[in-house]
Amino acid sequence: MATQRTQGSEEQRPGASLGRRAVLGAAVLGAGGAVIGLPGTAAAAEQAAEQYGGRGYKDLPVPTIIGHRGASGYRPEHTFGSYELALDLGAHVVEAGDLVPTKDGHIVCRHEPEIGGTTDVADHPEFADRKTTKVLDGVSTTGWFTEDFTLAELKTLRAIERIPANRPHNTLYNGRWEIPTFEEVLQWQDEQTRKRGRQVWIYPETKHPTYFRKLGLGLEERVAKLLRKYGKDKKNSPVILQSFEPSSIQRLNKLVDNPLVVLLSSANSRPWDFVEAGDPRTVADLVKPEGLKWIASYAQGIGPTLDLVIPKDASGKLTTPTTLVADAHAAGLILHPYTMRNENPFLPADFRKGTDPTAYGDAFGAFKTYFATGIDGVFTDNADTGLLARADFVNG
Repeated sequence: MATQRTQGSEEQRPGASLGRRAVLGAAVLGAGGAVIGLPGTAAAAEQAAEQYGGRGYKDLPVPTIIGHRGASGYRPEHTFGSYELALDLGAHVVEAGDLVPTKDGHIVCRHEPEIGGTTDVADHPEFADRKTTKVLDGVSTTGWFTEDFTLAELKTLRAIERIPANRPHNTLYNGRWEIPTFEEVLQWQDEQTRKRGRQVWIYPETKHPTYFRKLGLGLEERVAKLLRKYGKDKKNSPVILQSFEPSSIQRLNKLVDNPLVVLLSSANSRPWDFVEAGDPRTVADLVKPEGLKWIASYAQGIGPTLDLVIPKDASGKLTTPTTLVADAHAAGLILHPYTMRNENPFLPADFRKGTDPTAYGDAFGAFKTYFATGIDGVFTDNADTGLLARADFVNG
């Protein structure tokens, strides 16, 4: 997530051992799905709800630290290496899956359907003729697209670092991990829950659902089918679903009982399904009390960009917080804004240290400022930084 954008048995998964750090709030296990020693079935979910109180996402620590695409500050995003490191670092929830389909209808985890920037596909001469230009949500995009590959073909590729200019250290891990499928993620979730002795939570996103539905590759039904297969389609299941398109969340609301979150980009933008349907509303309309009330009729939360919580001025410095936190809470919605990153270019100007695009700024100061607004959690590429900042905030 976090911009509106964008294993087979042989796979090695570093970090598969028990996490070595204490996790804030680890004593509180979210109910639903598979718990220690239980298979991922609906019966197991019901048993877990009885054992652990059945409050689901409401049992998560607040503020919740969500590993954005895993631990993408340290490993190529949307890989099992990234996901498992996020757990090792202590993330309360892992955003395991920006979900996009393959040509043969499988669901895989990639930041975008265009995979030229996140895999080594360009190094595969056998796929050179797959490079093409498409219009993705109104934007002409050139590259290789998941919907033009079978799952077997995608499994021959390996992940690479998406932003090497900011994270050259991550390129060390280029080529190490495959593209995971969503089904593998659900299996991995159960495996990690058993190994770590705590319920692992995931937070997948349906990507460009209107675009894929027009291609006959509807995401929501496929996602719902897999959640039902693994008994993770209940209101207390440890899977929070999100999308930038409200209609995708509305469709999921009719298919599963999972907690649902509407993602919100910049104030002047319009969700692409609104554009396609001729709905004139912008994100600025959706963050007004009436818009939030409408979202609350089918979802449990919102995932706004951090700029909707505290806007920036022309120089990139933070200004006065908006009323979004209070307004969303008044509507009964939780807020999990995105995305906190440690590197200078991604921080508000107030918290940068120098101009080196690979150097860290005062991320702790930025976390503290955002936590002070009353947000319920935050997506971050650096879960360890987020957890330390959270400890400072909670204990300060």
